[in-house]
Amino acid sequence: MAKVVVMDHPLIQHKIGYIRRKDTGTKDFRETISEIAMLICYEATRDLELNEVEIETPICKTTVKELKGKKLAIIPILRAGLGMVDGMVTLIPTAKVGHIGLYRDPETHEPVEYYCKLPADCSEREVFVVDPMLATGGSSVAAIQMLKDKGCKKIHFMCIIAAPEGVKKMTEAHPDVDLYIGALDEHLNENAYIVPGLGDAGDRIFGTK
Repeated sequence: MAKVVVMDHPLIQHKIGYIRRKDTGTKDFRETISEIAMLICYEATRDLELNEVEIETPICKTTVKELKGKKLAIIPILRAGLGMVDGMVTLIPTAKVGHIGLYRDPETHEPVEYYCKLPADCSEREVFVVDPMLATGGSSVAAIQMLKDKGCKKIHFMCIIAAPEGVKKMTEAHPDVDLYIGALDEHLNENAYIVPGLGDAGDRIFGTK
């Protein structure tokens, strides 16, 4: 069964409080999203496997630990997921980045695919799917299914704010995918927006309406 990890780190909570404010401008919002993604990524990569390697320090030979050659991939769900990529790549500069484009049909609230470009060896990589908001869960469930259909086996999902409805849908559809959540909010409103949430993450990252 997948893990559902809701972050309790004070820095994450503080920064999420800042981006919830409606008067936080585009530049600050974008930068803080990136910082939160880096902090969540730090927690989400806690279980990566390590190898022991012998090296030489300026003083003597010793044994150190390094990542066990596991290749990583970061797959943002367009477009809001792009806001989380830079912070994660700062921590994992060797990770490859793919993109999945989905939009939510305004009538049905169901995801519609319009773009998918993945690293050629994505099926061999440990994959982190990222999207700031997990609302209905439709887009995230669809994106992960696309990855599974292409042979990806080890998949994690990271978001900044989630609704209980989205978490339920994700864990039912993909019980093998761990969820890393910055904050778990109350519910969805009649327009399928997270309450209290922070509005439309894509519009606030890119300054569009």
